[in-house]
This record gives sequence, structure tokens and C-alpha cells, in this order.
Amino acid sequence: MTVQQVKSKKRVADHGEVFTSDREVNAMLDLVKQETDRIESKFLEPACGTGNFLAEILRRKLAVVEKRYKKSQLDFERNAVTAISSIYGIDLLEDNAIECRERLFNIFDEIYTKFFKKKTKDKVRGSVKFILDKNIVLGDALSLETVDDDPRPIIFSEWVAVNGSKIKRKDFCYKSMIDQASLSELPLFSDLGEEAYIPTPVKDYSPVHFLEIANA
Repeated sequence: MTVQQVKSKKRVADHGEVFTSDREVNAMLDLVKQETDRIESKFLEPACGTGNFLAEILRRKLAVVEKRYKKSQLDFERNAVTAISSIYGIDLLEDNAIECRERLFNIFDEIYTKFFKKKTKDKVRGSVKFILDKNIVLGDALSLETVDDDPRPIIFSEWVAVNGSKIKRKDFCYKSMIDQASLSELPLFSDLGEEAYIPTPVKDYSPVHFLEIANA
């Protein structure tokens, strides 16, 4: 499906909003294919729009989940949630952020329903929606603050699988992560076994079952 690149001339004039085409999205992601094929590899799009890059990243990650885990519903669900929790976005416009969340959810739900039909669980869908609500932020990537009547520092949640079906959540201030990472030669949150800079969380949560994320 070819994506729309411009919503209106006014939005282009006011915000410089032009969405990246499918061809460019795929060409750029092919350059980091080894990372898009890693379920847990993290991606952040600081001007995500309606999610052209994030949607393709999710499709690629879920293709790996499908290939490895489609014969086990529990394993598929756990790893699909991990894939979704590794994708982050910021956008200045509310309709874009909402559309991006919905788009990513629908990509997951279509694949999930295709394989497990009536065995699908609403709690899985609830966890996915909750994570997307936290990971796709209405904000300004330049000011590093939310866009609303009371701007606050952007907070991102890190989601880490622990003890099989549980997930550990930590909240981090995006500004602190950017400021400290710019001063450090170490990579941020490396999951490749190398030394990394790990910022201090602003909030730390107890591990919960991945089906209970939205209710924790």
C-alpha cells in the first residue's frame, strides 16, 4: 500500500510535514536489517508522523515472531508484546500520534487474529494498547516536552521481559537520557552485552505478568 506523503499544503507550510514514502522507508531500514530483525532491538522516531517508519519496523519484527513462535500462542503473545514495546515515537500533532498508535495496533491485531482467531485474548490487546499509549508520545522532540496546556518533560518507559511471562517497567526522562548520552562515549541501553550508559529511572515498577500491564 502506498502511503500518503502530504495531508495538506497548510500542514506543510505550518509544520514542514511531509511523510516518507514506502520506497525510502524500506531502503533506509534495509541498511539496518540486522536490527529490524531483532525482536528486542529498540527504535525511536522523533518525528514519527502517522508511523511510516514504525509501521514497517513492526511488520519486520512481527514477521520474525511469526516465523519463530506461531505454533505456540503464549510464546507468540510474549514476543509480540516485546516487539511492540521496543518501538517509540514522538510527534507534534495529536492526530498523527493517535493515528500512529492505531496503525501499529491494527498491524499487530491483524496478524494475531489471523493465527489464533477465537483463541485471541482481549488482555493481550489491552497490554498492547497500553504500551503504545506510553511509547507513542504527543510532544516536541526539540523542546523535549509534551504538547498540551501544561507541558512536562517527555517520559519514556522501558519494558524488559523477566522471569518468563513478566515485564519490568522503568520510566526515564527523555531529556536526561539525551543530555547524558551526548556527553558519553558509551551506547545507550545496549542489549548486545557491551558496556553501556544506563540513566537513572524517574520511576521503577514491580514486575507484572504481561497480560496485566494495563491493570498494574
